[in-house]
Amino acid sequence: MKMRLFTLASLICLTLSTPSLAVLPYVDAEGKAFPSLAPMLKGVNPAVVNISTYSTQSNRYNPLLNDPFFRHFFNLPDQRQFEQPQKRQQSAGSGVIVDSKKGVVMTNYHVIKDADEIQVALLDGRSYQAKLLGSDPELDIAIVEIDADALTDIPIADSNQLEVGDFVVAIGNPFGLGQTVTTGVVSALSRSGLGIEGYEDFIQTDASINPGNSGGALVNLRGELVGINTAIISPAGGNVGIGFAIPANMAKASMAQIIRHGEVKRGQIGVGIQDITPDLRRAFELENGQRGVLITKVAEGSPAEKAGLNAGDVVLEVNGKITTSTAQLRSQIGMKAVGERVELKILRNGKTRQLKVKVGEPQAFAATEQTLHPLLKDVQLHNTPDGQGVQVANMAPNSKAAYSGLRPGDIIIGANKQRVYNLESLQRALRSNSSSVLLQINRSGASLFIVIR
Repeated sequence: MKMRLFTLASLICLTLSTPSLAVLPYVDAEGKAFPSLAPMLKGVNPAVVNISTYSTQSNRYNPLLNDPFFRHFFNLPDQRQFEQPQKRQQSAGSGVIVDSKKGVVMTNYHVIKDADEIQVALLDGRSYQAKLLGSDPELDIAIVEIDADALTDIPIADSNQLEVGDFVVAIGNPFGLGQTVTTGVVSALSRSGLGIEGYEDFIQTDASINPGNSGGALVNLRGELVGINTAIISPAGGNVGIGFAIPANMAKASMAQIIRHGEVKRGQIGVGIQDITPDLRRAFELENGQRGVLITKVAEGSPAEKAGLNAGDVVLEVNGKITTSTAQLRSQIGMKAVGERVELKILRNGKTRQLKVKVGEPQAFAATEQTLHPLLKDVQLHNTPDGQGVQVANMAPNSKAAYSGLRPGDIIIGANKQRVYNLESLQRALRSNSSSVLLQINRSGASLFIVIR
């Protein structure tokens, strides 16, 4: 399976596999009891599947040959004459059966991305072609369906009940070897700010992670699904005992929308937010060690304004769960469907209070292109219909973006080495550098990088 590397010590997207030295009663051939995970795994292993994907790609000699202006200027023939024969590719990952009656399988989005064909192989040797029901790229979740009988599924646990130190078991298909079980513990909770996905609230575990494990199951000692293995930190391309899983509650919320609507539409409450720094803590006269997320702006007419939120409020909890960072708050709100209500515990003028906010439409309060970045102020942008990038609608001919090579029709798929899916994720990526912008764009099927200064 494909590996995705990230600069933070090289984050490799794949599935975990480590969790636990648990103690379960088991009896050997002589009737003596000893600790073993075998009884639990006998019921869980059949629900973890191997996933193979097949895709077709066309290789071209040079990305410039895809540019119609370049071909016209040099009087070159149509780009199709430069295409090399198509190539068949295969990648492998893991998945989890979460509904045995309907054949619903949950996996990572990056496992099935760009696949023309998805094959699901069961532990008993059976193999089926799967149908993609939908995906959630920003959470890295995809849902596929197979037409098969006599399936086994894994019950989904409440991942909010996990605690640091809980034993967990990771199951997947590392290096295409076949199903593998590893054990460990929950090392930390609510990990975010890693730049792996758009919405991050990871379970960290000392699971032994390897390529091919992506999309596999992280289960507790009762055999319940607590997470979907997705990434590791790897300075040199190997496991160092720091792995991450998407919490089951987040994956379940995403799956519910995919099954119902075929896609995920995340709502917003219409606020600007900021992490609390020591300087802000002193400026707002907060107690030493005060944690939470500072509200910097409340959009006019937004659900937040209607609920009574003000700039300067500090969000402490969402639905009873402590909030310590902007990334965590975004994930907590992003889990909710449009129309759902969330209860916020806030700190205002030294006193706490509870407010209920109704989640609004995703685009109603999103930032406009004028507020994204000074270097893009003369560029008109809008989200692509498929939610896979931001398209350049128009721009001033004398703008810095135009001089740097950006063109109308380009689709921005990355910014400052972060994946971009929409205006919101583009805005987040642009915050990391105020003096220049590194854009990865898709132009007529070719991927190019452009630097705007």
